[in-house]
Amino acid sequence: MPRYAGRVHCIYIDPPYNTGNEGWAYNDNVNSPLMQEWLTDKSPVDGEDLERHDKWLCMMWPRLHLLRELLAENGAIFVSIDDNEQHHLRMMMDEIFGAENFVATIIWEKVYSPKSSAKYFSENHDFIVVYARNKEEFKLGLLPRTEEADARYVNPDNDSRGRWKSSDLSARNPYSKGTYEIKCPGGRLIEGPPPGRFWSFSEENFWELDKDNRIWWGEDRNQVPAIKRFLSEVKQGLVPETIWTYKEVGHTQDAKKTLLQIFPENFPDFTTTKPVELLTRIIRLSTGEDAIVLDSFAGTGTTAQAVLALNKEDGGNRKFILTECEDYADTITAERVRRVINGVPTAKDETLKNGLGGSFTYCTLGEEISPEKMLTGENLPNYDTLARHLVYTATGHAPDKIHRARSKDGLFYETDARLFYLIYEPELAFLRSADSALNGDRAERIAKQAKTKHKTAVVFATHKFMGQKELTEMGIVFCGLPYEVVSG
Repeated sequence: MPRYAGRVHCIYIDPPYNTGNEGWAYNDNVNSPLMQEWLTDKSPVDGEDLERHDKWLCMMWPRLHLLRELLAENGAIFVSIDDNEQHHLRMMMDEIFGAENFVATIIWEKVYSPKSSAKYFSENHDFIVVYARNKEEFKLGLLPRTEEADARYVNPDNDSRGRWKSSDLSARNPYSKGTYEIKCPGGRLIEGPPPGRFWSFSEENFWELDKDNRIWWGEDRNQVPAIKRFLSEVKQGLVPETIWTYKEVGHTQDAKKTLLQIFPENFPDFTTTKPVELLTRIIRLSTGEDAIVLDSFAGTGTTAQAVLALNKEDGGNRKFILTECEDYADTITAERVRRVINGVPTAKDETLKNGLGGSFTYCTLGEEISPEKMLTGENLPNYDTLARHLVYTATGHAPDKIHRARSKDGLFYETDARLFYLIYEPELAFLRSADSALNGDRAERIAKQAKTKHKTAVVFATHKFMGQKELTEMGIVFCGLPYEVVSG
């Protein structure tokens, strides 16, 4: 959180869909007596589990709050979901991100053939719900132009400006100057636009366009006029639509085939893995070449592969952050990334076979800083861990580097306005001794150093041998570590 708060440009998550069959479990205190009493009182109606939807909302709510804090002002979050919780998700994200920051709901065609075994309708799609951190700042990119799209542009009149396609000159929007007659070069008189419509240009501007050879009258010069849109003048990309077909971005079987190529010796049977093409499109549309992409439900690591593939394609320097709490984080999630970086011999795609390049760091969580365990002395964090936590608590930012005991008085970090001191060793014998206290001699040295640098000193220690009034006059802010750590 402190290091990446406000820096992530694109977040994609594929959380549990809550179909009732996943067996997912997150430790969010849903089973506490108070929560149980509330759920019983409210009695939500659900045939499979009276608490299923409430559990899912309780699981998602804090995670979405944290993810919002990580998003940059011009960033966006994409959430895969199906009909089980899509309506709940929208309401929850309206509350957390603001309804005004809703961008779109994308429909992804996830299968390539209907299921004849379906009881009612064959469900062929999932949703991807998109919210911006700040919709005014978020800019959606364009899709690469396709040969199919460019083939619509021709040049039957050998215009020197190149290929073009004709577009309707009329529109529904009322326009006071858009109701005039037009006489075609071939002699036909068009008394006005179709009923209920208006010409898009004034009469004066229309004939100016004609002089510039931007009006197409048809081969016989008697057709209803149309405006010529030149390929060279249109956006060099396609505006994305909200329906994504499997032909464009792949389907679930494509995703499984990719996994099988990467893990031919031990195929991980994930039923919800997403195709690389789907993630590549999301990242392409929402990021630049130096963006940070986050996936906090990493699963098989598709997001990382998509980032690396896109970097390989356009020479970008995008970075990914994946988090995964299941025990396959190393053997599947990280292992997939290792293999696609170095090359997958069984891959059909030559680029993947040769390797996407790049690198990553694999991290695990450090020791938890638990106030309860600190109080008893059961779990005392090391110096650097505690120091980093204290700076983040005090400033809201993670320190780039901790200077372990830069002085005998415990100076370990410095900002433009403050000096941070920590008098601490992760040993109860030290914490119970006078050596761990802020005493008069130490306070005078700290005050002198702070005065020389025109800064305030912030001292963390278990106890002090001076009054706060005296310390305040010396320009020192004292922050006591838990007393019980000393007294046991």
